[in-house]
Amino acid sequence: MKPLKFNPLLKSTIWGGDKIIPFKHLDITQENVGESWEISGVKGNETTVSEGELEGKSLNEVVELMKDELVGKENYKRFGNEFPLLIKFIDARQDLSIQVHPTDEIAKKQGKERGKTEMWYLMDSDKDATLLCGLKKKITPEEYAAMVENDTIVDAIARYDVKEGDCFFLPAGRIHAIGTGCFLAEIQQTSDVTYRIYDFKRKDKNGNYRELHTKQAAECINYNVEDNYRTNYLPTKNMGVSLVKCPYFCTAVYDLDEPMTIDYSELDSFVILIGLKGEATITDNEGNVTSLKAGESILVPATTKELKVDGTLKFLETYV
Repeated sequence: MKPLKFNPLLKSTIWGGDKIIPFKHLDITQENVGESWEISGVKGNETTVSEGELEGKSLNEVVELMKDELVGKENYKRFGNEFPLLIKFIDARQDLSIQVHPTDEIAKKQGKERGKTEMWYLMDSDKDATLLCGLKKKITPEEYAAMVENDTIVDAIARYDVKEGDCFFLPAGRIHAIGTGCFLAEIQQTSDVTYRIYDFKRKDKNGNYRELHTKQAAECINYNVEDNYRTNYLPTKNMGVSLVKCPYFCTAVYDLDEPMTIDYSELDSFVILIGLKGEATITDNEGNVTSLKAGESILVPATTKELKVDGTLKFLETYV
């Protein structure tokens, strides 16, 4: 089975910018595109196959049709017909709200299907781009509520100057916010559960303050303080460099300028490749040929034993 490409879902937001459409080489006009949902099985926001014999089918329809051949035996047992990952590009022209996501356990207690663990990989962002990630000082739930109320919650969160290649892991419970000028790829559990803690007193297009979820968020926040929330790794040419390994996804970055064959014969999972820079031809062990360039994402079925990547391409690889 050939790797699949999908029609992206472009989302205009009050904080969205103008980087996504040119990055994806799209010949369309849409303003303030904050997110491109690349590969999504979120109900009501499912991406559809863009070409080939499955063209027009939603991602979850393809999972239902192909089952473990697409996602892998263990993944199909664990997730059934719902695809487990959501892939996005995000362009922040303004600060996003400060947020937190619940764990699976807390989400179920709160009547949601599952929680959300995610990661960010920074692309070509603005020179002065920053983001917020993790508590930098010990606070209690009571202090948290007071700081939200008196507009000082930002003082408790670690701020990072960021550049292309930076990576942040956001396990459920870690308080965070994407800042102005950030352009990034996001990999997350298939979940749209977000609790908005603070929104800088902004109003929506109708002049209303956006809803905050202060109480629900308080149940979710991990109040532990760490020295560093940035993922440290050594960028290396022509090999896969591991960034994140967790129960929900494993992600590596590749920066290739020579042909490489990647062996998936021992892996019981689909693989997603997310193009960051350049372009390449991808050939699988059955002889199927697919192109991949910056701004594109492809879903490689679990039946694939190996991929040959031929070109100059920087990409993320992720699987469950």
